[in-house]
Amino acid sequence: MRKISKQQARQFILAKQGLIGTHRFIGKQGAYEYVRQAGCIQFDPVDVCGKNAELTLQSRVKGFRKTMLRELLYEDRKLVDYADKELSIWPTEDWPFFSSYRERSHDLGATFEGLEGLKERALAYIRENGPVCSDTLPIEGEIFWHSSMHWSGNWQKKSPAARSVLEQMYTDGELIIHHKNGSRKYYDLAAKYLPVEVLNAGNPCKDNEDFLAWRVLRRIGAVGLLWDKNSTAFLGIDLNADKRKKILSALADEGKICPIEVEGFKVLFYYRSEDDSLMQDVIKGVADLKPRMSFIAPLDPLMWDKALILSMWDYRYAWEIYTPAEKRKYGYYTLPILFGERFAGRIEAVPDRRTHILQVKGLWWEPDFRVTKKAEAVLERALREFAKFNDCESVEREERL
Repeated sequence: MRKISKQQARQFILAKQGLIGTHRFIGKQGAYEYVRQAGCIQFDPVDVCGKNAELTLQSRVKGFRKTMLRELLYEDRKLVDYADKELSIWPTEDWPFFSSYRERSHDLGATFEGLEGLKERALAYIRENGPVCSDTLPIEGEIFWHSSMHWSGNWQKKSPAARSVLEQMYTDGELIIHHKNGSRKYYDLAAKYLPVEVLNAGNPCKDNEDFLAWRVLRRIGAVGLLWDKNSTAFLGIDLNADKRKKILSALADEGKICPIEVEGFKVLFYYRSEDDSLMQDVIKGVADLKPRMSFIAPLDPLMWDKALILSMWDYRYAWEIYTPAEKRKYGYYTLPILFGERFAGRIEAVPDRRTHILQVKGLWWEPDFRVTKKAEAVLERALREFAKFNDCESVEREERL
């Protein structure tokens, strides 16, 4: 069994993620290529300094601008909004893999009284009028319903009929999100926008076990290196310890993943076989590890397993957005600062939309991080680029920072 040091494991993860070395992902095409590599990136509607998906891309895609993601989603249709690891964005080409998910949604939807009739009315209206949101679909009243996208038991609740029917048809795959206006979603017929060959493709997975294995393989590729432990990186996948071990063993036997030991850990780690050349470069010391500084999204694939981050980097991160102000250790929306091979601190930078100034409200370096002139210079460059990403013309830091 091959064995690597903890430092080599860190280097491999960062290199795989495209967060160290020369930029591998550039511009809109690079944004698309990264999402294909990750499989999915999480969507969150909160926009303090960019939404989570946008922040994920800006940290590793050179020249990324928010319009690029909107174009990939709603003009090029290379990406779709749908469930995976919670609400996510993933490549349109993966649509056939989620066939069983959509079938399950349809079966659950059939259990809600009156929903089928509402779907027929909504479908007729959308065919005639085009994209709608819950406010513009002329269906009034409430029904007992619960979204299968967040199904967590055999229970229902009363919800607006228009919103319920649109979300049901969306999870069934009959509708896709046409565009968003702020957090408001507008839906239209999937058949109008998705390629025929994608819509009509058969399910590549022969059964649910095959689908689970595909998803586990995808999550390993998203993080780069994952351990054989209960991991939040597998969130949304129906896994227990026995299932996980069985799937990892099968994927290894099929040659799709490689097991590896990491110094200081008792459990095995796995990476995708297609990344073996990168692993070899890291082991030989020839991988491109040129240091960069990035501000990392709270729900970035790198941060999916915070226990792994703590064990690998000795860096503890908590997203404090839902923590009462008086109990926060740092700020409302702090981003981890990655500098070279290590987490150097965290930052809270908020754009003033009126003055177009990026305001640095908080900056916390790790206790053992030495803030050199070089580090300060790199931080200034990173802030200027982050300001541009947020349509700001300058950066303002409080004196104490």
